Amino acid sequence: MKNDFLIHFLTNFLRSPLGQLGERFVHIVPYIALPIIYFTFGGMKFTAYEAAGIKGLVEHSWFISWMYGFFSVQGFSNFLGVIEISVGLLILGRVISPRLSFVGGVLSAGLFMTTICMLFSTPGVIEPNLGFPAITAETGQFLLKDVGLFALSLRVALESAKALLANKRPSMA
Repeated sequence: MKNDFLIHFLTNFLRSPLGQLGERFVHIVPYIALPIIYFTFGGMKFTAYEAAGIKGLVEHSWFISWMYGFFSVQGFSNFLGVIEISVGLLILGRVISPRLSFVGGVLSAGLFMTTICMLFSTPGVIEPNLGFPAITAETGQFLLKDVGLFALSLRVALESAKALLANKRPSMA
C-alpha cells in the first residue's frame, strides 16, 4: 500500500514542471561538475604543494612515470594543470558544440583511467593492518573516487556523441 503511494507520488512529480526541470538539471550537472573539479584541481597543479602531493603517484605510475625524464616535478605538475583546465573548458564547451564536450569527455575518461591504474601501481594504497580490499584513506580513497569521475566522463562523451550523431544530416550528393 505504501509502495503504491510512493510510485503514484513519484510518477506525478516526474510529470510535473518541477520534475521535468529536475530532469533537465540532472542532465547538465556533469557539464558543470566536471569543469569545477578540473578548474580546482588543475589550478592547484601550479602550486608547489600540489606538485609535491602528486609526485609519489606519478613516479610509480605505469603510464606517466617517464614524464619526469622530460619535466621537473613542478614542470610536470604545471603541464598537467594546463591539460586539466583545458579538459574542463572542453567539457564546458558543450554550450557551444557537442564536439567540444565529446573531446573533453574522452580526454577526461583517459585521465581518470590513468589515475585508476595508480590504484594498482602506487605503494600505500592497501591498508597494511587490514589487507585487501581495505584501502588507505589518504591515497587509496583519493584514487578510488576517480572510478565515479571516470563513469561521469564516459557519460559526457556518450551523450555528446549522441548529440553529434543526431545533428548529422544525410547529404544529397
